[in-house]
Amino acid sequence: ALLQKAGHKLSASWEDAEVVLLNTCAIRENAEGKIWGRLRELKGLKKKAQRAGTKMPLKVVGVLGCMAERLKEKLLEEDQLCQIVVGPDAYRDLPSLLHSVSHDERDHAINVTLSQDETYADIAPVRVSDSNVSAFVSIMRGCNNMCSYCIVPFTRGRERSRPIDSILEEVRNLSEQGYREITLLGQNVNSYNDTSHGGASGDGVELTQGFGSLVKVREAGIRFGELLSRVAEVDRNMRIRFTSPHPKDFPDDVLHAIRDNINVCCSLHMPAQSGSSAVLSAMRRNHTREAYLDLIHHVRDTLPDCSISSDFISGFCGETEEDHQDTVSLLREVKYDHAFMFAYSLREKTHAHRRLKDDVPEEVKQRRLREVIDTFYSLAKEKYQREVGSEHLVLVDGMSRRSESHFVGRTDTNKKVVFLAEDVPDLAHTAGGRAALVRPSPGDYVAVRVEESSGITLLGRAHGVTTLERYASVV
Repeated sequence: ALLQKAGHKLSASWEDAEVVLLNTCAIRENAEGKIWGRLRELKGLKKKAQRAGTKMPLKVVGVLGCMAERLKEKLLEEDQLCQIVVGPDAYRDLPSLLHSVSHDERDHAINVTLSQDETYADIAPVRVSDSNVSAFVSIMRGCNNMCSYCIVPFTRGRERSRPIDSILEEVRNLSEQGYREITLLGQNVNSYNDTSHGGASGDGVELTQGFGSLVKVREAGIRFGELLSRVAEVDRNMRIRFTSPHPKDFPDDVLHAIRDNINVCCSLHMPAQSGSSAVLSAMRRNHTREAYLDLIHHVRDTLPDCSISSDFISGFCGETEEDHQDTVSLLREVKYDHAFMFAYSLREKTHAHRRLKDDVPEEVKQRRLREVIDTFYSLAKEKYQREVGSEHLVLVDGMSRRSESHFVGRTDTNKKVVFLAEDVPDLAHTAGGRAALVRPSPGDYVAVRVEESSGITLLGRAHGVTTLERYASVV
């Protein structure tokens, strides 16, 4: 949006572009490695074109985001692989930085200054996808958690939240454009705390029982539970998801907002990282295994049908075999629906880099990771098999990648469902008690009966196109 306003136009492909901007993440080493590889590839293509006597349109390469803030001058010095380096809070300066560099590769521009209040609330994002089924809405930036393994607080800064009015306006615009699902985004999305209308000073924000925080937020404004309820009111036929949350910010009003609003999806991401209280302490997660399990039990008491996903890190500093087995036993006890699992990679600038020792051998990390992955999938497959015979309301994303005769979509609980693309009754529009046959389209809600499972994918048969509100009224 900022570049279009400054007169730049989006290129159909990078081969035709004069400016290529790489948006980056610094959370894991592998993500940074891909960017270094891409930068060297672009440099190599330019040199190859020069040797061949041809000229590429490409004149400026820029690196944006967390990697830009973390590495700063190194990005400019490394074989002159890019000309512009812009941190996550400096995007407003991007047009002027582009203007300041000539077409000479030796010219550079950099701005990686972190802000205490930048949320880009007044900038409407330009969405370039051909699909208008799902969209992301950023509601806050930064992170206060200071987990010992994580670089985010140092590359994104402290938490600051978008004013609720600007979020609701963006959601209304997406509804008017026909979007059927939005995902609220933030580094710690459920710590949302809008004080733009004035906050209440005192004991600070309410945390989940048994959880703590290194950074105390004294001024409580509009919190995530209220935001979730008000977003849900915009369009009852538009699903609402959110990611990525922290377990410490699940007070009852968030759970009740999910329970009481039919369009807020009953699917929670609750990163555990480890099942060992000792490792959780070293990670500075500010809770114990027991507190986490208490929260899981409370969630399932409040939301019995809720699906739960998690993150796990294998081989963190000082992790013993007993700690690892605690993680495996946590997987067995909770029985997650989804999980993101990684071997620990040390990140510079973090507390772990400064104070802890990365002392678990790589082969041990990989062996433990494989055990975590195998445990998750064996349990998840059993859970998905038990879905056979059940019915779900599926939001159609599009055609399956593997078959042009099948649709793919997701349930309220974020389970992937593949089903045959065929004419089914239009249950949302009946005349004289009869429903015409229609072919579902991306963005439709379809009632699907599960006939079998394949790993963590459900396979089924559609028996009607409907609406979210109508489906909720009859089940």
